[in-house]
Amino acid sequence: QVQLVDSGGGLVQAGGSLKLSCAASGRTDIDWNMAWFRQAPEKEREFVAAITWNGGGTIYGSSLKGRCTISRDNNKNTVYLQMNSLKPEDTAVYYCAARRQSIYDTRAQYDYWGQGTQVTVSS
Repeated sequence: QVQLVDSGGGLVQAGGSLKLSCAASGRTDIDWNMAWFRQAPEKEREFVAAITWNGGGTIYGSSLKGRCTISRDNNKNTVYLQMNSLKPEDTAVYYCAARRQSIYDTRAQYDYWGQGTQVTVSS
């Protein structure tokens, strides 16, 4: 019902910043709650942040808490993840995800996923 396209990843030096984007298409008339996850090689996909459909509520995981901000622009059907003070251990593929109701910090709760965007942080 919704297609998600992640972008904005790249190579950045430690201490740098990146802003990821997730553009939604399809049933954008539905109020989607959105999240970001990440997955490093040989590790489980972990929760980064989530935002309610109207931007009124957010939750953050422990991995990037204090160093990232999730936001959205519903006029552009886009969700963002601003990441600051990046560390080499933040290197991972970052995925956005969507669900209809509420926001959760577990992968299984999300129904739709983007293709992922690679973030590499060099030391």
